[in-house]
Amino acid sequence: MSTNVFVPRPATEVFDFLADARNLALWSSGVTSVDAAFVPPGSDAVYRYRYPGRRRPHRLVCAHYEPCRRIAFRGQRMWSPLGTQVPVYAFDLLPHADGTLVRLSVTSSLSAALLLLGPLIAMAWRRDLPNDGRKFCDLMASGRTPVKPSPPTDAPMRASPAPGDFDYAH
Repeated sequence: MSTNVFVPRPATEVFDFLADARNLALWSSGVTSVDAAFVPPGSDAVYRYRYPGRRRPHRLVCAHYEPCRRIAFRGQRMWSPLGTQVPVYAFDLLPHADGTLVRLSVTSSLSAALLLLGPLIAMAWRRDLPNDGRKFCDLMASGRTPVKPSPPTDAPMRASPAPGDFDYAH
């Protein structure tokens, strides 16, 4: 599934924000939290994250890194009694004079009986991804994005903002 959003910020700022996977928890419904420890962005960078409904953290690996053009993160294979799922979150950037067009996409590789649930999973992403895109666009346009990398810390995982913080359901 994919959706496009226009962000009135330069591609370098948008890419820097997306390249720091810790920011995913601020707007993506597919990421509950990301370990707050700083990881230098780049190919094969590894983060610890929590997928919605999962108690323990999983690995999130930067699978593609092309500055100001494309970045993709692949989640660790998650097992359930019905099979496994591997999510991939990808972002393609197209710079414009007055901002950046961003294509947000999610691919879930399913196995075993989860394949039978593929249409339901696709339906959920068709519902959620446009909302995620609006959250992302609003966050980037607001200027409140933490695009500067922070120094290493032992801080707890960064979770998404409180539900009452913003109204993205417009």
